[in-house]
Amino acid sequence: MPILCVVVLFQAAVFRQVPEGWGSILIGLLIVAAGIALFLEGLERSVFPVGKSITNKLVKSASLWKLLPFCFAIGFAAVIAEPALISVADQAELVSEGRLDSLVLRLVIALSVGAVMILGALRVFLGWPLHRVLIVGYAAVLALTSVAPPEVSSLAYDSGGVTTNIVTVPLIAAIGIGMAASITGRSRLRDGFGLVALCVMVPMISVQLYGILVYQFGDAESVAAEGAQGSDAWWLDLLAGLGTVIRDVAPVIGVVLFFQFVVLRRRLGNPVQATVGFSMVILGLFGFIVGLEIGLLPMGSRMAEQLIETDQRLLIIGFGVLIGFATTMAEPALMAIAEEAEDVSEKGLRANTLRVLVACGVAGGIGIGVLRILTGGSFALIIASMYLLVLSLVLLAPKELVPIAFDLGGVTTSEITVPLITALGIGLASAIPGRDILIDGFGLIAFASVGPVLAVLGYAVLVRFTTKAEPRSSAPAAPREA
Repeated sequence: MPILCVVVLFQAAVFRQVPEGWGSILIGLLIVAAGIALFLEGLERSVFPVGKSITNKLVKSASLWKLLPFCFAIGFAAVIAEPALISVADQAELVSEGRLDSLVLRLVIALSVGAVMILGALRVFLGWPLHRVLIVGYAAVLALTSVAPPEVSSLAYDSGGVTTNIVTVPLIAAIGIGMAASITGRSRLRDGFGLVALCVMVPMISVQLYGILVYQFGDAESVAAEGAQGSDAWWLDLLAGLGTVIRDVAPVIGVVLFFQFVVLRRRLGNPVQATVGFSMVILGLFGFIVGLEIGLLPMGSRMAEQLIETDQRLLIIGFGVLIGFATTMAEPALMAIAEEAEDVSEKGLRANTLRVLVACGVAGGIGIGVLRILTGGSFALIIASMYLLVLSLVLLAPKELVPIAFDLGGVTTSEITVPLITALGIGLASAIPGRDILIDGFGLIAFASVGPVLAVLGYAVLVRFTTKAEPRSSAPAAPREA
């Protein structure tokens, strides 16, 4: 509904015309809604319970040599076949004229996510405060940004944002929460969340290091763009799409089943429910992607072209802000994590409140990113300033809310948000004279990731200081009441 409202508003009030293919747009949105419903139900039946069960058994067995390989395998398998990452990596190879190799870039990111999953597991085991790890990590990120080639910086920040998707985020969250619940003295809210945050941060470091090496010692090569050839039979295209979804989900399911049957040597508690759940996850994700291709992606690309033709900055920024808010409110991964945070906090955190906060943060971040492209501002300077503000809020915010704030920033750049934001950024950079596609076209995902962190941490700081101020203001009234 939020996405549909944005489309109707701009078509009626700004462009004053009926959008082309409005029927397919509506059908696509309905398919997206049905896919999300199937996907979320499938998560509750399969990914969450199986992931938590494996983690609990591995933790209770006190066997790090089993748990740490499980964490690495889940991180690597989930990222190497991530559709959003494949798209970004292919585009980076093309616009960098072959300096950045698509497969090498994906391997660098997948290996770094696998390694950081091990780091995250050790953090929960050893009780390291997440805010200290994040401060050190982002200090390294900002230091590398100051020396990395400008062509790499925005790509590195975007790469961190696309490593987490609607399949991997719930499973990663389930692993962290399961570990925190199984270890005495750990808080599920403070220690259980945070793995997603680390999976976003570390690829920023590894990609910048890779870019520094490549631009220091590598040579540009010509890379020809290859267009995708579609089949004449629509049902063959659907089967091919379903096969792609199965390929993307299969590594994660394979790792889970391998550790369940081979490492733990246990049967599934409810195999029928788990099978149905995994099938619902695949079908839901497939329907979700089909709906995107039918309705959301053509709509987003066409509206971006219409806005660029108007040459009105406020309209372009307004579209970016509204579409960022609307797509985030419809983000399945955000729904899953927000509901999990509400359950873990025993209703102390409201899922709907978190979703609205995160959506506002994404909207503000995209607005800043679009304004940067329009004005030609420095990406490194603006993003570094925003992360310095984030680190300042980390020191002020309640420490139990820091992990969930960073995790929510990582789940906003998934299959709904990434295609629309990427199309908008590259479209603007291509249409505005003097802009470089690699330097200016990438980066919107980075702003969409840091915006929610600022919003949630800012809200947490506000609540902290207002709740501290209330007892002091009411203290003089206590003797009179007594």
